[in-house]
Amino acid sequence: MVSARKNSQTKSSAQARAGKGGKGGKGGKFGSGKSKKAPQSRSAKAGLQFPVGRIHRFLKSRVSANSRVGATSAVYTAAILEYLTAEVLELAGNASKDLKVKRITPRHLQLAIRGDEELDTLIKATIAGGGVIPHIHKALILKQTKKTK
Repeated sequence: MVSARKNSQTKSSAQARAGKGGKGGKGGKFGSGKSKKAPQSRSAKAGLQFPVGRIHRFLKSRVSANSRVGATSAVYTAAILEYLTAEVLELAGNASKDLKVKRITPRHLQLAIRGDEELDTLIKATIAGGGVIPHIHKALILKQTKKTK
């Protein structure tokens, strides 16, 4: 009799844990056999590294109170920022390799940005610790005369 009571207790506790029908999951009529997908960030959905949700929040804070910001505008902005960052980092990495160092410094960023015509027109900011681009005006260079026979 004790063993019968023990079996009934374990059976009822197993049913209580399993939910409706004893098949596992949360129960309910619809979709009882399907497992719920893990939440995926908008950055992951778009295949980006930059945070789409954070950029969307910043965009919403910058528009006027009665304006709205579309969901795709944040994805597009994040993609643009990620592309520009990758472009600058690639050029700065190449500059650091040319100087045979492993760390990218502000000087390498300056050389990369000023060396690329399109990035130079886009980024007009002063880079702290970047130095200047080496340039000697043509008029200051001494002309070497040809030796006559």
